[in-house]
Amino acid sequence: MPPDSAVAASTRSDPLYSALEERVMARDQKGASEVYYSLLREGRPLPEMLREAVRIHAPYTHVPYHERLDDGYVNFVNNDHCLLSARATLHLSKMLPGGASGLPMAQTIWYIPTGLDIWNQKIAKAPGHYARGFQLADGPPPVPIVHWPDQAPQRLDGPLKDRLGRWMTLVHRGQVVDAYRLFLGLMENPAERRAALAELAFAGLIDVQDRSLNNRSYTTGHKSFRARATIELGEAIGWESAHDVLYAGALDIAVGPRWYSLYEAASNAIMIYLEGQTLHAVPYSGTTEQERAILANNKAPLDANETEALIEVIIRQPEPAYLPRLTALLKAGKSPRAILDAIQVGAAQVVIETHDELNFSLPEHCYEYCNTLGWFWDKFDHPQRLKLLYLAAAYLNQNAWHQKLTGDLTPPHIDKPANIGALGADELAARAEAACIALKAPQALGWVQATLDSGHDTAPLVRALALACSRLGNDPHNQEIALCMLEDFGKNRNAHRGRLLLAAAQHTARHRKYGDPLDCSRRFGKALGVPELA
Repeated sequence: MPPDSAVAASTRSDPLYSALEERVMARDQKGASEVYYSLLREGRPLPEMLREAVRIHAPYTHVPYHERLDDGYVNFVNNDHCLLSARATLHLSKMLPGGASGLPMAQTIWYIPTGLDIWNQKIAKAPGHYARGFQLADGPPPVPIVHWPDQAPQRLDGPLKDRLGRWMTLVHRGQVVDAYRLFLGLMENPAERRAALAELAFAGLIDVQDRSLNNRSYTTGHKSFRARATIELGEAIGWESAHDVLYAGALDIAVGPRWYSLYEAASNAIMIYLEGQTLHAVPYSGTTEQERAILANNKAPLDANETEALIEVIIRQPEPAYLPRLTALLKAGKSPRAILDAIQVGAAQVVIETHDELNFSLPEHCYEYCNTLGWFWDKFDHPQRLKLLYLAAAYLNQNAWHQKLTGDLTPPHIDKPANIGALGADELAARAEAACIALKAPQALGWVQATLDSGHDTAPLVRALALACSRLGNDPHNQEIALCMLEDFGKNRNAHRGRLLLAAAQHTARHRKYGDPLDCSRRFGKALGVPELA
């Protein structure tokens, strides 16, 4: 894939995009935002603006490794919120009314100047989101470092399956440049792109660490989030113009550390619980006949009681109690996709039962993992999906026990209004949004619950929650978490899917905020004449 298609090259010298790049590199949030307002006034299409924003930040949002040792202390370095915010922009912009539709991109532009070179931010050598609280040297900011330069494609001969296997081996071994070059080569052939993208997403989904208590250096599914953002942005922009999206997203999959032990446990659970085998020290590979049959034939939904029983065993009982329960449902003909719907409801329940604003890390990431797996399940007919279902259950169990052992996982606080009278769907939604913006989580949950109980159309509530999460900025990954819940509410077929809206309100109102979280939306509203934001 060429770094510059004719379409992409046509905007490289555009004065507005040159000005945007200059302001981003100067770490000037206000200046970058002013350029964005000009782009919006000119009617520039969203895919074009996203493509240029990713081009600007792509070289500077990589790290040499996702973990670092600082004078004997292990620290984790995360670096993909710019890309995740761009994905959120794609979808949130469609959910918002009128002039507010440009707000998600405003939040992306507001964040990008603070998201460069996080590796050095962590040790107070560069300004930005992760350097808050550090005293930095006066003067202009240092030039951000390019840890992984862009590369040319490498083309291999042979069957596609073998080349995908070679790429996965390079990822597993952490051979970053070789893996990236090979992936670029795979993406050159349009006929092979879908298979390559499926494997990219799969490589992200299997990379989830299996320990969390007293541990802040972990991968919580971010590789899969980054892969999904890469795929959705590339499709929206057009692959012939999306080289910079691959540079921002695909290269990172091989950057270490990589953890596959939880996926290994999920794979072994297939053999132990589903196949009834005793594991031996021989290499296993592929899928079993029963796995393939379940994926092809199981169609039965879960009823409300089966859902509650599954959630109870996953989030309330220690491992391995959930493994035989999950297996029994599969053997009874229950749809794996319906089970994943129930797991999403369970992940939402953990968010609802979290109250410490500093303790949302695992619940929010676990939810986004379950959301990403649902997207993967529906988009790609990948043979290893059943193993990932077991992995999602394991992740949710780990998440729930982390919360319990750190003092959360306690009953929800829902202040349901005593009498909603003749309030309609729009009025109830407006009150839910106002409570989220006021950071009054119990009241926000109360208005959401009142809407669910009323039987009103939920579309105004979904729109209001989308607007609330878009207004509260300064770390747009938090907006994407709420988006994931709203996305699933539209797809999830479980009887308890209303909990996804409760979780979206809980997370939006209660998660940790940075600085003035309404600053960006107020500036946007004032500049673009959107009075409800100004």
